[in-house]
Amino acid sequence: MLSGAWRAGVWRLLALVAAAIAIGAWFGQPAAAALIVVGAWTALMLHRLYRLCRTLDSRTLLRPASGRDLWSRIGQNLAQRQRASRRTRRRLIEQLRSFRDAAAALPDGVVALDAERRIVWFNAAARDLLGLDPRHDGGAEITHLLRAPRVVQWFAEGAEAPLTDVASPADDHVRLSLRSIPYADARSLLVARDISQLQRLEQVRRDFVANVSHELRTPLTVVHGYLDMIEPESLPEYEPILRELRLQSRRMTQIVEDLLTLSRLEAQQSTPDERVIMAALLESLRREGVALSQGRHQIVLERVGDRDLAGSTKDLHSAFSNLLSNAVRYTPDGGRIVLRWECDESGGRMTVSDTGPGIPAQHLPRLTERFYRVSTSRSRESGGTGLGLSIVKHVLMLHQAHLEIHSEVGVGSRFVCVFGPERLLPAALPQAS
Repeated sequence: MLSGAWRAGVWRLLALVAAAIAIGAWFGQPAAAALIVVGAWTALMLHRLYRLCRTLDSRTLLRPASGRDLWSRIGQNLAQRQRASRRTRRRLIEQLRSFRDAAAALPDGVVALDAERRIVWFNAAARDLLGLDPRHDGGAEITHLLRAPRVVQWFAEGAEAPLTDVASPADDHVRLSLRSIPYADARSLLVARDISQLQRLEQVRRDFVANVSHELRTPLTVVHGYLDMIEPESLPEYEPILRELRLQSRRMTQIVEDLLTLSRLEAQQSTPDERVIMAALLESLRREGVALSQGRHQIVLERVGDRDLAGSTKDLHSAFSNLLSNAVRYTPDGGRIVLRWECDESGGRMTVSDTGPGIPAQHLPRLTERFYRVSTSRSRESGGTGLGLSIVKHVLMLHQAHLEIHSEVGVGSRFVCVFGPERLLPAALPQAS
């Protein structure tokens, strides 16, 4: 059957011939008029065919004829294109096989998931780390195979951030880190990495720090005790030396205590869910700030909401006290420090803000690292250990909370401890006297 384009062309030719016959009949030459129209139409079609052939292969069609007609040239051109297309397909298939072999050789487990999180493909490492079976698990939904509650919740929440410290379904002693990488058409790659060795090394580091800190505590206590027994007035020529020795021994003792605190927090998996009475805790913090400031700063306490927290009073007091002591330590005399507790339906926020010198933006992401200092000389002069914010971060992690840091150079800083609504408790009723 003729295609629509050919039928339209035939109808146009017939219409032109009919019009030519009618005009030719007026002049008494209908046949001549019809022949002229048909000849012109044929010449036009040949011209179009020539342009098409030149476009397909100008180097072949523009050579002088050598016994081969136009149709054989067109056939050869189409055959060449088909062969080139087959070669391109073969190259693409070889490249895809190469990529697939490379993914199969990766030490990390890789699972390709479709938009419904069904398994499309996985490599050998995924089979070993996730316990997948290539004979039965293809096409299965990943959460039907990885049924750990943390993994199911992670996928339900969008799997945006990596999920660390997950037990392998194939071996409980293997710890995994999971990461979901989205790509085209809502598909994703699930990457599983064995972090068991890293965790063992991290545990060795924690044990080493805890043991060394514990061993240092006793000799430092002895040294500090003997230094306190010596009266500088009795040895005036050694008074500057004794003062410096006392200062440095106290600083070393504080570093050891902070390291022990960090080791204890890292070893904890959870905190006791006791009631933290925020009114009493805030008043205690205010008194500590006033004593530490010794009248050099204006310390203000603000409360918006009367909810309490569920958690560890000791650990939260330690975290908030570190923030407050940092504010007092780095705020110039005459500055203002605000302790603010506010809570609503979205959760609770404990904020410590100051009017200190501020922190440059490039330092903010690393402030909670151990011993990280914005200015080493200023921190040592103020007596800081470089561990306070790291303690704050670990305490908040144990309470499923996080720390937000906002600072502007020359204006001040604001540290916000953000707690989820599940941590809020109705305020305790005052006890009858």
